[in-house]
Amino acid sequence: MLLLFLTSGLFLGWSLGANDAANVFGTAVATRMVRFRTAAIICGIFVILGAVISGGGATDTLGDLGAINALGGSFMVALAASLAVLWMTRAGIPVSVSTAVVGAIIGWNLFTGSPTDAGTLAKIVTSWVLCPVLAALFAAVFYLIIRWLLTTLGIHLLRLDAGTRAGLMIAGAIGAYALGANNIANVVGVFVPALPSGAVDLGGVLRITTAQQLFLVGGIAITVGVFTYSHRVMMTVGRGLFRLTPVTAFVVVLAEAVVLFLFASESLESWLIAHNLPAFPLVPVSSSQAVIGAVIGIAFARRRGRGMQLPVLGKILIGWVTTPIIAGLISFLGLFFLQNVFHVGVQQPTVYELSPAVIERLSEEGIVDAGLADLLGTAFPRARDLDVALRNHGVAERSSRATVIESSEVDRFELERAGFDRLDLTLLTPGQIAAIRELVGSAFDHRWQLQEALAQASVEWALLPEMRENHLHNKGLATSLSYVYDAFRVER
Repeated sequence: MLLLFLTSGLFLGWSLGANDAANVFGTAVATRMVRFRTAAIICGIFVILGAVISGGGATDTLGDLGAINALGGSFMVALAASLAVLWMTRAGIPVSVSTAVVGAIIGWNLFTGSPTDAGTLAKIVTSWVLCPVLAALFAAVFYLIIRWLLTTLGIHLLRLDAGTRAGLMIAGAIGAYALGANNIANVVGVFVPALPSGAVDLGGVLRITTAQQLFLVGGIAITVGVFTYSHRVMMTVGRGLFRLTPVTAFVVVLAEAVVLFLFASESLESWLIAHNLPAFPLVPVSSSQAVIGAVIGIAFARRRGRGMQLPVLGKILIGWVTTPIIAGLISFLGLFFLQNVFHVGVQQPTVYELSPAVIERLSEEGIVDAGLADLLGTAFPRARDLDVALRNHGVAERSSRATVIESSEVDRFELERAGFDRLDLTLLTPGQIAAIRELVGSAFDHRWQLQEALAQASVEWALLPEMRENHLHNKGLATSLSYVYDAFRVER
């Protein structure tokens, strides 16, 4: 069943390779500086490396937008996104796979009554605007610098031609790595929350987590898409919007690679935060938007926008806007048929209940409302039902309702000795292990109860106040907590 459900993720990976490979090597192929076959080989190798080595950061953000916790739901979300992308690919439009996946996830949230995290959605949408703008700025600056260097140094045309070819392949390799690192979240990210944590040890030398195994399979699917169906979109990107020279083609690929790297690198985020600098959000941005922004930046830097094909740009922009809407509609309707016609579960059953422990916790956080007492002991099958009840009982503030919903979600854990023995202790610190051992035999009804019990047993499990300097600590701790939750969760 896992392999069957995963087919839609592989289909989405194929669609991404068919569409987004154009953003890495389209300009090089269209200017005939790099052969299509050579471009496809380089792109495939580095997409897989980027996906496996650096694919985790952006995947976490998609999980925050909508934690799809059943393989049936993951299957339909990936299928909806891939169908929307395939539709646009057949039209030769370089659309955003990121927007398709986000639209499909929102479709799942609407169908299941799950809340859509407004902060995460705002962060993703902001990145969609920021991505092409940054790419345009980088491309314009890179072009002006390279033009000045070429004018100053007076490089011979033959040497320039050879250097440009090499530069296109190097920049393409970097772009392909960044594409795999950033966009693998779009391909298999929706499957990560639905699968249990695990790992494969290769001779005690290399350890591949469940997520990395998915990233490897998804990277291979992207590579197949590159080889089989990417040539047409490469032509649209490479020469349909604005006629590029080999040098400007190199600038476009370089600018796109830099932008994708900014939104995918956990190491860069850690370095920026450690030096009190603003960090880029780790979100799956659109390589299509990055490369189109870079082409526009070149057009303005070179000719102040003259020569740019505005009808082609308009067609691309319409595709960007309609893709998430189409994906969301397909996702919603597909989930309906999958659940009601084929009787496949698209969401794990979830119960929300305001128990006395939940009311006490909310009071400690300053959420005291007379309407909450009226709902004491009432169980709700969906977050949307509880949200409606809270509004009807006078809890008007959106953030307060979100806190109530999060606190009241029933998620049972039993810390049994057998579960402790199955833990991979290399993933935890000695203090964290000692805290878990101390709680063996305990049971909890909510995630926050288990986290607070662990924090009381050891300060190494304590989340720090949400401040910039604590971001990296809390992020790493959230990963460890997620592992422990998966290890001791009672099946719903």
